[in-house]
Order: sequence, then structure tokens, then C-alpha cells
Amino acid sequence: MSMPFIRPVAGRAATAFSRLWPALLSVGGLFLLWEAYAQLSGIPPTTLPAPSRVLMQGALQHRALWDNTLPTLTATLLGFACSVSAAFALSVLIDFFRPLRRALLPVFVISQTLPMIAIAPLVVLWFGFGLAPKIMLVALVTFFPMLIALVQGYAATADEIEQLVASMGAPRWRIFLIARLPSALPFFFAGLRISITYAVVGAIFSEYAGAAKGLGIYILNAKNNFRPDLVLAAVTVSATLTLLLFGATVLIQRLSMPWLRLSGSESP
Repeated sequence: MSMPFIRPVAGRAATAFSRLWPALLSVGGLFLLWEAYAQLSGIPPTTLPAPSRVLMQGALQHRALWDNTLPTLTATLLGFACSVSAAFALSVLIDFFRPLRRALLPVFVISQTLPMIAIAPLVVLWFGFGLAPKIMLVALVTFFPMLIALVQGYAATADEIEQLVASMGAPRWRIFLIARLPSALPFFFAGLRISITYAVVGAIFSEYAGAAKGLGIYILNAKNNFRPDLVLAAVTVSATLTLLLFGATVLIQRLSMPWLRLSGSESP
């Protein structure tokens, strides 16, 4: 009786493995080469630790890593939530009031040219060492790709759909909800996936500028103590967080846009 349920699950698992095995093979090969070089070249672990040493030291320091991961994750999630909210609100304003696009987009473009290494210490100086400057810096780093993706998504709406909805007497806001917003969803999730890869890095960089705890402070202290193994252990945690958040955005897209999965046009 359980066979009809097992076959679809097995099929999905086989499809997922067929997509993942090239990446797993290439990453595993790189780690094996790194391990072999670190073990056979005689290079000291204080210069280039082997992956096995990084994992071992990370396991020994798991409590400290976890205590420093929580502040970074908190700043990342809160900053990204503010970023998504601001990008959506501004994109709607720009879409409804076209002169705002010419007025605001140059300002947003200029904001992305500001070097983080220069602006982060200033934000910490102005707003202190608490959570607020970390949230602001994460939002600053991540909101622009989502804003541009949404604006481009609205513009990509088919004229025929808008004309059809308008012919039924729908007001402007109704046309936006029925036609323009659904058309922008694929663009939005593309921008979301780009932005989420910057979020953790932005949080860590903001901690470099000033914080009491976080992966950025942990990395800085490990570097100052000449512990590259602990630096790489923290980098591994950062990369894992980024991959998990990226996977969460893919899952949210699948739940929000099931028609892409059913039509087979879902992006890999």
C-alpha cells in the first residue's frame, strides 16, 4: 500500500541527486586536493591548515562559534527583512508615480557606489555598536538588486494582460495586483537570490567595523591570534548560513509560484 507514495519520493530524490552530484564532486575534489597539499607539502598549519584540521578545530570551538553566529544571523535576518520591505514599498511608489523613478533611481545607484569599508565605520560612529547599524548596513547592501528586479518585472508585464484587465473596469491598483505584481514575481525572486548571498557577508563586514559579538569579531580575533584554522572554521559557518538562506529563498519561490514547477519552467 505504501508503494505509490514511495515512488514519487524516490523519483524526486533521484532528480535532486542528479542535479547536485556535479557540484558535490567538484567541491569534494577541491577539498581532497587541499587536504593532500596541506599534508604532503610540509607547509605549517599556521599558514595553511588542512580541511580536516579546520573541521576538528571548528568542532572543538563549536560553542564559541554558535555564540558568535547568533548575533550575525539576527542582524542578517532583520536587515534582510527591512531590505525586502523597503525594496517592495519603493518599487510600488516608483511604479505608480513614474517621475519618482527618474528622481530616486540615480540616488539608489549612487548609494551602491559607496565603499562599504568607508561607510561602515561611519554608520557605527553615528548609531553606536548595537544592532541598528548592522541592520542598516545589511539593508544597504541587499536592497538594490531587489528594487531593480521588481521595477523591471513590473515593466515586463504583457500589454495584452493589462488592457484586458483595464477593459473590465479595474482601477489602477487592481491592475497592479492582478497583472503587474504576478509578472514581477520571477524577477523578484531572481533579485532575492542575488541579495541573500550578500546578506551574511554584509553583516560580518559591519561587525568588523564595531561589535561586541559576531562572526566578524570572531574572525578578527582569530586572525590577530594567528589562527587561520579558526578563521576558516568561521568562514565555513558563514558559507553554510548563506547556502541555507539561499535554499530558503528557492523553497519560498516554489511555494509561492507552484505553476512554474508544474509547467516545468522552474529555474535550476
